[in-house]
Amino acid sequence: MRKYARLKEPYRYDDGVCVYKIMLYETAEGIYLFEYGSPDAVQCSDDRLYDSLEDLYDDWNDLIDECGWIGLDDPLPDCQHDAFIPLRVKGRDIGKPEWGHYETLVDGKWVEYIAVRDTSGDRK
Repeated sequence: MRKYARLKEPYRYDDGVCVYKIMLYETAEGIYLFEYGSPDAVQCSDDRLYDSLEDLYDDWNDLIDECGWIGLDDPLPDCQHDAFIPLRVKGRDIGKPEWGHYETLVDGKWVEYIAVRDTSGDRK
């Protein structure tokens, strides 16, 4: 299960990092919370692991906007769990991952994906 939510206002940690939206992904290991450092980021800038949905909701529900949690399909096979689009490490599907190189699904074909950087330096 995956869900995402936008925050009412950016959440700023003590070290100055801002979070604009979040995504949860439930796995056998626990619940991952992915944090996004810009409103239109495709990939997360940080993640945390929660033991339960209740703990995650306790920490974040008061911070999310009026739209609440929005359901997302689970990622396609070999794709990044935190990505809002079909995105995978190049070669991962054939067992030869090229770490740091990505591809995305466009019109039924896998094509090179080049991350765009915003003014704060975060990936999009």
